[in-house]
Amino acid sequence: MMRVPSALRLLPFASPLLPLSLAATVDIPASSAPLSTAAYTVNSPPAPGSPFHHAFPVHDLPLAKEFYGGVLGCAEGRSSDRWQDYSLHGHQIVAHWVGEDYRCRDYYNPVDGDEVPVPHTGLALTEEQFHAMAGRLRGAGVEFIIEPHKRFEGMPGEQWTMFFKDPSGNNLEFKAMGKPELLFAKYNVE
Repeated sequence: MMRVPSALRLLPFASPLLPLSLAATVDIPASSAPLSTAAYTVNSPPAPGSPFHHAFPVHDLPLAKEFYGGVLGCAEGRSSDRWQDYSLHGHQIVAHWVGEDYRCRDYYNPVDGDEVPVPHTGLALTEEQFHAMAGRLRGAGVEFIIEPHKRFEGMPGEQWTMFFKDPSGNNLEFKAMGKPELLFAKYNVE
């Protein structure tokens, strides 16, 4: 068994969004601990349960690395000269180079007074992580498509949300539910 901060167990990577001083320690099996051999290093274990996989196009891998690795703080995994794996809170996202002309084509859908860009992908965070991420993005000079704010106030789906683009124009949304247990609450939104 290995002792690791519980924050790393909940956020299965060393998150710059959560100070380790907030973490307690828990015992986890050594098989879940980061691995290292002469041939490879594992920088981030997968998220508990069934981690999702999301592959997306980019026009410039070094810019993608700077953004996903540097700005968002995602641990880099496997890579080649045409793609890069990253851990987004233990979920696998993969930037695939598709040519220098690529830029995401946007469509918009109105959601609670915002024109939400589609397609988009992202992650539901805790409120603490959300506000830390918003500060990190502002500090890096990232321009928001939709500024961090609360929507669906007073409804089961009340949440903080923000939208921004990566350097290839791919839309990202990070959110934090007011009540995380209501993420999948079923009701009609007028």
